[in-house]
Amino acid sequence: MTTAPTSSTDPAHDLVVTANRAVLPDGIRPAAVVIDGERITAVVDPGVAPIARERIEVPDGHVLMPGLVDSHVHINEPGRTQWEGYETATRAGLAGGITTILDMPLNSSPPTVSVESLKLKEEAARGKLSVDVGLWGGAVPGNTADLAPLWERGVFGFKCFTAHSGIDEYGFLGYDGVREALAELARIDAPLIVHAEDPGVLASAPQEVGREYAGYLRSRPDAAETAAISAVIDAARATGARVHILHLASAQALPLIRAAKEEGLRITAETCPHYLTFAAEQIPDGATEYKCAPPIRSEANRRELWAGLLDGTIDQVASDHSPCTIDLKRQDTGDFSQAWGGVASVQLGPAAVWSAGAEFGATLSDLARWYGRAPAATFSIPGKGEIAVGNDADLIVLDPEAAFTVDVTALEHRNPISPYQGRELRGVVHRTILRGRSVDRDSKAGRLLRRR
Repeated sequence: MTTAPTSSTDPAHDLVVTANRAVLPDGIRPAAVVIDGERITAVVDPGVAPIARERIEVPDGHVLMPGLVDSHVHINEPGRTQWEGYETATRAGLAGGITTILDMPLNSSPPTVSVESLKLKEEAARGKLSVDVGLWGGAVPGNTADLAPLWERGVFGFKCFTAHSGIDEYGFLGYDGVREALAELARIDAPLIVHAEDPGVLASAPQEVGREYAGYLRSRPDAAETAAISAVIDAARATGARVHILHLASAQALPLIRAAKEEGLRITAETCPHYLTFAAEQIPDGATEYKCAPPIRSEANRRELWAGLLDGTIDQVASDHSPCTIDLKRQDTGDFSQAWGGVASVQLGPAAVWSAGAEFGATLSDLARWYGRAPAATFSIPGKGEIAVGNDADLIVLDPEAAFTVDVTALEHRNPISPYQGRELRGVVHRTILRGRSVDRDSKAGRLLRRR
């Protein structure tokens, strides 16, 4: 990759980035991206690229892509910074090609369920960001009156659980509570993002778990997802509100989501890299690094999720980066019933999806859509998600064929534990431009985003 200053007596643009392969909204083709200040001001053929103060030429074999968007990250600061934190999480995102993160309202303490707690999150993030970060609000029992003030302050929407969240301080909504929240969110046209598992199904499922992954899988069956998603769809129909299904793990719910979309309901869905990469049959007993909720299901289910992603039933991919300290994973006992549930993967998500997707014919345009344009559009993240005039100049230079073996000790995540340990992935990011500026892990050029 070459970077060269240029000079001319004519007025010059700030930066031009040229590539023989650029992933644009209309496909992959040669392009020169013209940047002035923080924004993209033109996208032209490289042969007619204008003069600029700086020029970056992407080498053959590498690809220019939009900076990616991870809309589902648990950064956990303040309150549980030993689990992660703004510095480590945003460095990890940057290393993986993520230039925009939306941070969940838990597992920080206090959770982001009021304007006062939102201010604590904003203060905790100052001066620590390697990428741009927006914030989610929470919808919990008793905070309906807080939703509109949080929305006015710029959160991107509201997260709820339909079953226990994993921490007692973040309560879950019964289906009547979901409907109440959706009625208010329909009034202000804000989305509700839903962890959809049915508490009744979970309570009636076998709870003999221990070290057996099969036991953990039985304890959170497909029916927990399908029952909750069906109820949430009914609530969306009744209120006309926007609903987004988080971290879809069960392919059995795909017909429900597909039918809701065909009906015209305002529903979108995501899945996660770990559901697209791993299968239950491959998970050893006691391997609690794989524990997440909903759980990783069968190989046949994985393939059906890929089909749902490729046909558009599933709109996007997000990491659900949910880290914790190593001791909470209970690797000493391997007891799935006691281990914290969550996969740390914000740094690895795009490479994991790109690697697993090779089997299914996924393209770089698909990756840019699932991990960029779709979440930016779904959640109205201004200026993000694609290489287009007027957008922020967020770009990555990717070698899509370069392979690497995951070494958890070399990741930017705070705690070195991941089910991807030792796995070979493809896709190495060689350069990142954030709002027109080349950045690295030490740049701290990220900013807090507010919905406009």
